[in-house]
Amino acid sequence: QVQLVESGGGLVQAGGSLRLSCTTSGRTFNSYVMGWFRQAPGKEREFVAAIRWIRWRGGNTDYADSVKGRFTISRDNAKNTVFLQMNSLKPEDTANYYCAVDLSAMGWGQEYREEYKYDYWGQGTQVTVSS
Repeated sequence: QVQLVESGGGLVQAGGSLRLSCTTSGRTFNSYVMGWFRQAPGKEREFVAAIRWIRWRGGNTDYADSVKGRFTISRDNAKNTVFLQMNSLKPEDTANYYCAVDLSAMGWGQEYREEYKYDYWGQGTQVTVSS
C-alpha cells in the first residue's frame, strides 16, 4: 500500500506564494508519474501539474494553462517528495489540492491530466488565496 501525504497549504494574500509537498511512504520508486489536482467548492476536480520520473532517463513536466508560468512542479527522490511551488497566487487558485501517483509510468502525455491514470491519492491540503 502506498500512502501520500500533502502539506504546505494555508492562507495567503493574492500575489503571494506557497510551496506544497507530497511525500510518499515506504520504498523509493524507480519510475512514477506524480500529479497535482485541485478542487474548489462546487466545482469538479481539475488537473494542475504532473511530473514523470524514470530512473536513468530523467523526467518530464506538464502544466494546466491556468497555472503555466506561475507554478513549478519538482521532485526530490531522496526524500520521496514532489513539490508544487505556487507563485503569483490568485483568488481563483483557492481549492483543496491533492497529489496522486501512478507507479507504472508506462506512458506520458495528455492522459495524465485525467484522474483515472492515478492509482493512489492523498487526503488533500487546503489553499486559500484572499483578495
